[in-house]
Amino acid sequence: MSADALIRPSAEVADALARRAPVVALESTIISHGLPRPRNLQVAVELEEIVREAGAVPATIAVLDGVARIGLTREELERVAAEPDLRKLGMRDLPPAAALKASGATTVSATSFLAARAGVRVFATGGLGGVHRGWTEDQDESADLDALARTGIVVVCAGVKSILDVPATLQRLETRGVTVTGYRTDEFPGFYLHSSGLPVEWRIDTPAEAAAIARARDALGGFDSAIVVANPVPKELQLDPDLHDRVLAQALEAAERDGIKGQAITPYLLDFLVKGTDGASLEANLAAVRGNVRLAAEIAAALAEDR
Repeated sequence: MSADALIRPSAEVADALARRAPVVALESTIISHGLPRPRNLQVAVELEEIVREAGAVPATIAVLDGVARIGLTREELERVAAEPDLRKLGMRDLPPAAALKASGATTVSATSFLAARAGVRVFATGGLGGVHRGWTEDQDESADLDALARTGIVVVCAGVKSILDVPATLQRLETRGVTVTGYRTDEFPGFYLHSSGLPVEWRIDTPAEAAAIARARDALGGFDSAIVVANPVPKELQLDPDLHDRVLAQALEAAERDGIKGQAITPYLLDFLVKGTDGASLEANLAAVRGNVRLAAEIAAALAEDR
């Protein structure tokens, strides 16, 4: 069993990597678990088209029959969008999925790992996982944090999911040596919201600056951690802050009442927000993802120019 047998770039992605052309990794959980059918497939195709319009090659990642596919064909995208009960695979799930020839959509942790292993240097997503509220009691935090601390990739996101303990998550990222930058902002984005109200120590204003930071990390050596480029959703497209705070408070109260914990808490809270905001939270999420994908393609192009 070799890495070449378990991690398989598509012909298009392999060609782009060989030519050192810009490539952007995209996760597949948004397709399988984040959106209803048939919109999930429509969004998957739309995000890939945004990457292409910006001059890069999209590499949507999923594990199919035990093989990590770095870049999906249309048929494979349709399979991820339509297959019922598709597993959600984090980084820890990749070995058993490979050995047992299972299929699943990849989370931030698994997508980051597989993209970096394949030679893709930039990854776009919506919001990162992090430290959950009430961590001191349950010690629940996302595997995203540890994966990013060990994976040398540029991740473009809209911050961390606002259902989390954002200050604790930022502290954890600092402790784990993950560089966090704000794209054209001095404040850390709030996922559905333009700002979380928390400061970022490093601001960048161009894709070229993000690429320069990645090159400096590589030149220094010894850094195996990610660079987070936190790109806020535009104010005009954000979820209404008052609505967000009110519904989130209701969601947290409901989760406590229903005894929801562990891996079930994130989908529970996000689903509560979608229903409680009549879908407005989902639209804000998608607006953020579109902007992140476009920026990621521009950063990938800036990195490719140097190479």
